[in-house]
Parts: sequence; structure tokens; C-alpha cells
Amino acid sequence: MNLRTNAIAGALAAAALFGASTPFAKLLLGEVSPWLLAAVLYLGSGLGLGAWIALRPRSDPVPRIERRDWPWLAAAIASGGVVAPVLLLSGLAVTSAGASSLLLNLEAVFTALIAWTVFRENAGPRVFTGWLAIVAGGVLLAWEQAPGAGGLAGPLLVAAACLAWAIDNNLTRKVAGGDAALIACLKGLVAGAVNLVLALASGAALPAIASLAGGAVVGFLGYGVSLALFIVALRQLGTARTSAYFSIAPFFGAALALVLLAEQPGTAFWMAAALMALGVWLHVSERHGHFHVHETSEHAHAHVHDEHHRHAHAFEWDGGEPHTHPHRHEPLAHAHRHDPDLHHRHRH
Repeated sequence: MNLRTNAIAGALAAAALFGASTPFAKLLLGEVSPWLLAAVLYLGSGLGLGAWIALRPRSDPVPRIERRDWPWLAAAIASGGVVAPVLLLSGLAVTSAGASSLLLNLEAVFTALIAWTVFRENAGPRVFTGWLAIVAGGVLLAWEQAPGAGGLAGPLLVAAACLAWAIDNNLTRKVAGGDAALIACLKGLVAGAVNLVLALASGAALPAIASLAGGAVVGFLGYGVSLALFIVALRQLGTARTSAYFSIAPFFGAALALVLLAEQPGTAFWMAAALMALGVWLHVSERHGHFHVHETSEHAHAHVHDEHHRHAHAFEWDGGEPHTHPHRHEPLAHAHRHDPDLHHRHRH
């Protein structure tokens, strides 16, 4: 598979892991308070990825986080790891679960709008239509169980949480060339620590070890590994497209819930599946290409020696690809098919 195909597969895998984590997390809610569960999930992701980073072979080079990227990463962690969970939990306390599920689709909407208007990612009619189809599928999945919201304050807080996560997604785009595991690890540790302090301060009691271990495993896979895959996809696909694929997460969660509960899927489920499949197909089959200019740049990331990476090596290279090392891009002007990846974040 090429890098673009790998990125799409990674984005869908991230959605599957995150979506599947929801039914398992719900099974733990009987023994763990929501706020404490959020802390356990995030800490599980951070600690699990931290263990992976410590154990992975040192011979495998990984892109470092550049000094210029740390402010972007700090802002992303503050927005998505600290502010968003607090806003969401505050909103969930006074909002019905069904209405909250429906409102959470706003994250994809806000993410795409910020990517298109602030960061100027390209979005032709095909991409926009596919995005609409995926978001509509998510709305349809939630609509069946959406009763009244129970006031305005709750929905506004949930919507604000979605906006904070959308800002996080777009800020993470700025550092997506760095070590994805380390970025996801730091987000998990910070978000987990903040939520743990808030949960304990609110009077939450620690559950049994089995519940803590189960929540940590769910967090590692559904939040940690999922986020690392999401970041890798950001490198190749851009924020709006990656978030669109990630919006399929509710479908995976609903499908797993049907299996666990032995329920028969209704009409809304299959309509949502069709809409999401249409959206994914429109994105996968997109053909965007035009004449563009690459400015001089220096960075490090996993790459193959394509037309964008024709550089010499200051070390002994065995010919293996993809590989990672700091490299310099000289000015280049050409035309070809491309996505808004690390090398194609130009204005149109």
C-alpha cells in the first residue's frame, strides 16, 4: 500500500478503536464515576504509550518534536486534554445522553470549518459532499435515541467541548510530523492527571483494581493507539479529511453494541452505514491536482524517496523505505495529484 492508502487505513482504524471503546467504557460506568473514568481512560492511554516508547527498539529512528512545535503541542493539549473534557463532563451532567451523542457530531463540523477557513485546506465539491454524508450518518445514528436536551446550558457546554476538540485537532496538525506515540502519550498523561485531580476533588472514590485495569486497557487502545493513528493520518491527509474518516467512530461503536447486546440493527443503522460508506468512497476516490510551488523547508518524518524527497544522506543507508531522518527540501514547482499533507499545505 502507498502512504495515502496507509493513512486512510490508519484513520479508519483510529475510528474503529475509538468507537469500539465506547460500549466497553459504558460497561465500567456502573463501578466508576464518569469523571474518574475519563481520568483512567486518558491515563491508560498515556501510560500504555509511555511503556511502548520505552520498549520500542532504539534502532528504529522516529521523528523528534521540533522546538518550534512545542507551543503548538502545549496549546493542543490544553484545548483538547484539559478544557474539552471539563466542558463535556459539565454539559453531560445536565444534558440527556441521546442529545449529547447528537451534539458530539459538531466536533467534525467545527474541525472541518477551522481547517478550511483558518488553515486554508482545500475542499472541492467531492470532499465537501463526502464530509456531509459522513456527518449525516453520525447524526442519523444518534437521532433515534435523542430526547429533549433539558435546557440550553448543557448543550452549549457540549458544543463548546466539541469546539475545543476541533481546535485541538487543527493545532495537532501543526506537529503531526513529530513522534505520534510521544504526542499521544503526552496528551494522555496531561489529560488524565487533570481529570484525576478534578474527580478526586469532587469526591469520587477509587474503584476495584479490576475496574481500573479494564479502564486502562480500554484507554490505551481506544484513546492512545487511536490517537497515534489519527496523528499519523494527519500527516498525509490533512485535518478535515482525517476528521471526516474519524467521524465514522459512532458507527463502529453502534455495531459493536449490537453484537454485545444481540440486538437487530434497525433501518437508521443501515441508512447511516450507507451514508458513511458513500462519504468514505467520495474521499478515497478524490483526485485533486494542480500546479503548485514548494518552498524551502527542513523537517524529519517517515518518507520514501519520491519526487519530493530527492536528497543525499549523511549516513550509511541500506535502501530501506520508509525511513526517518532530518532532511531539507529545496524549492520545487510541479503539478500532480496530492492531499493537504505535510508537503502540500499551500493556499489555492
